[in-house]
Amino acid sequence: MHAAGRTAAGRAAIVGLAIAAAAPGCSREAGPDAYGNVEAVEVVVGAEAGGRLVSFEPKEGQQLTAAAVVGTIDSGELALEREQLAAQRGASVSRVGQVARQIDVLAAQRDVSAAQRDAARAQRAALAAQHDIARRSYERAQRLFDQKAATAQQLEQAEREFRVLEQQLKSQDDQIAAHEHQIAAQRGQIAATAAERQTAAQQVASLDAQVARVSERIRKTQVTNPSAGTVLVTYAKAGEVVQPGQPLYKIADLGAVDVRAYVSQPQLALVRLGAAADVTFDAGAGARRVVPGTVSWISSQAEFTPTQVQTREERADLVYAIKLRVANGEGALKIGMPVDVRFQQPSGKQ
Repeated sequence: MHAAGRTAAGRAAIVGLAIAAAAPGCSREAGPDAYGNVEAVEVVVGAEAGGRLVSFEPKEGQQLTAAAVVGTIDSGELALEREQLAAQRGASVSRVGQVARQIDVLAAQRDVSAAQRDAARAQRAALAAQHDIARRSYERAQRLFDQKAATAQQLEQAEREFRVLEQQLKSQDDQIAAHEHQIAAQRGQIAATAAERQTAAQQVASLDAQVARVSERIRKTQVTNPSAGTVLVTYAKAGEVVQPGQPLYKIADLGAVDVRAYVSQPQLALVRLGAAADVTFDAGAGARRVVPGTVSWISSQAEFTPTQVQTREERADLVYAIKLRVANGEGALKIGMPVDVRFQQPSGKQ
């Protein structure tokens, strides 16, 4: 019996779970419904870039605001790389403008050639009409000459005019063909220059991406605090060389903390999400302080006693983990502090 009593007492101390053992109506004051420990959401802030830590401000116990820049990693080489990329981008942008102007010039030349071709076509149409008239005149003069109604001189004159217009018409066809060839060549030059402009534009886009990537790497050289809270511990100092992902400090918001406790299956009837509870802890000089808490989480499955135990019987106990949210504006509750939990009974229940 004495051994069993010591085992039960050890389990209550180690597991952090106790149920009031006094029967109803007993004059002795009932004990806590459960024991627990204070927890907080701890965030380990690591380096996002590698290099020498030029400055580092976090100190243990210091209050930091969200998005505050608390450290800087050397970004000199990255800044030079970005300047070089920016210069290359400027040259590529200039090249895009230059090629665009070349396209405009080629397009203007093509339009001139097209206008010249159209004028040559119009002139050919006029020559074709004259050529048709001269052909008919020549044929008529030949009939008249055969009938002895026209002289040889008149026939020769009509033939000469016909042959001249025939040569002019052929020359005009050659000129139109030359204009067509020139227009085709200019179109080819425009297409090639447009492809060159597209290549230059792609180079600009590629350099934009590279500049953005380097800028993002430079941004990551600033150590930015992710959330408001208290610095719990620091792992680095200014002047050290850090690597990406290396922990720099740990922070937690202690304005509101969690109490993790474990309850047995019979106690689940007293525990509901949002249920109120009294959290009691040692305030020093033998005094106890009580603060209100609210059940914020209940485990959906049972687990074996999570603390270190020595006997198989204790390891077989099944409990349910719960969390209570507790305001901690004065900072009296510290991480790891043991507390007592007593669930408030609904109205009308004893």
